[in-house]
Formats: sequence, structure tokens, C-alpha cells
Amino acid sequence: MLADSIKRSNCRIVYIIRNPFDIIVSLWHFLRFMDDRSVEDHFEMFCRGEEGYGPFWDHALGYWNMSLEKPSNVLFLRYEELKEDPVAQTKRLAAFLGFPFSIEEEKTGMVNQIVDFCSFNNLKDLEVNKTGKNPGSIIPNNKLFFRSGKVGDYVNHLSPTAVERLSNILEEKLSGSGLTFK
Repeated sequence: MLADSIKRSNCRIVYIIRNPFDIIVSLWHFLRFMDDRSVEDHFEMFCRGEEGYGPFWDHALGYWNMSLEKPSNVLFLRYEELKEDPVAQTKRLAAFLGFPFSIEEEKTGMVNQIVDFCSFNNLKDLEVNKTGKNPGSIIPNNKLFFRSGKVGDYVNHLSPTAVERLSNILEEKLSGSGLTFK
């Protein structure tokens, strides 16, 4: 996914990845305004690698490998880790970007203020994200970007057989890379 000019540059890239099982469900909910395909249809497309940016595993491995090769240039963050420990991940992000929090900033609660301000629920409740629209976009309104933000919601939408099937595909496609999903 990265152009050679980006790979050779010293720019910093923050790549946030989500568990692929939750990606399928999230994408299904997001695209329901455009088509009436079932979650099973989206699952099948995902398993075949028919995604807007190519197969998920190719995309994810590209950034994963770059984060291993150039850790000072590519930060690989997992959405689930952001949800689990937003303070630690915010500090990690700030340090990566070259702006670590000072001891004073940490003592005064600045990290927690930023975490609260950038939380899913706060962003979801902003008026622009409830009623705003992006002119010229095929996306009818901004609220489509904010549904639930929950980790593990896939268990409510994908059958155990589907989960096992995708687990096997991911194991094969990501084999030997060190990239895994819980």
C-alpha cells in the first residue's frame, strides 16, 4: 500500500489496525447504506481478499513488516490495545511522534484529558459527527463512522464455523510473520 517514495522517506506513519473479525462486522454495518448484502456476503468477500484496498492480510503485513524494519518511522497500533489501555497507548503515540509527555503534564492529568477528549463516546457525541456531512462524498453523513466501537462484537454476528474458517485463513496468510490476532 505504501508508495516507494514513502518507504524511502523518513516520514512517520501511524497505522491503526483492528481485529479482522470486527472489521468484517464494522464494514458490513458501515456499507449497509449502499447495499443490502448480508454479513455472510461481506464475510465471504473478506475471505476471498475482495476489499477496497486489496486483501486485508497483504495490507496488514505491509505495514507490520515496515514497523519491524523501520520502527522509528512506522508505529503499528492495535485498536484493541487502544481500547484496553488508552493512557499507555497515548503516551506511546506521543513518544513516537517526538512529543513525549513531560512529568508535569502527566502529574496534572493531561494524558487523561486527551484520552477523554479523544474517546470514542466523546467523538461520537460531537454535533459534527451526529449531523455533519462531507460535501462531495458518497458517505451520506458522518454518524456512519461511529457505531459502537466495541471490541469483540463479531461474536454477535459471525458463526463459530465462520470464525474458525477465517482463523485458518489468517493463520495461513500471516504464517511466520509474527502478526497475530486474539
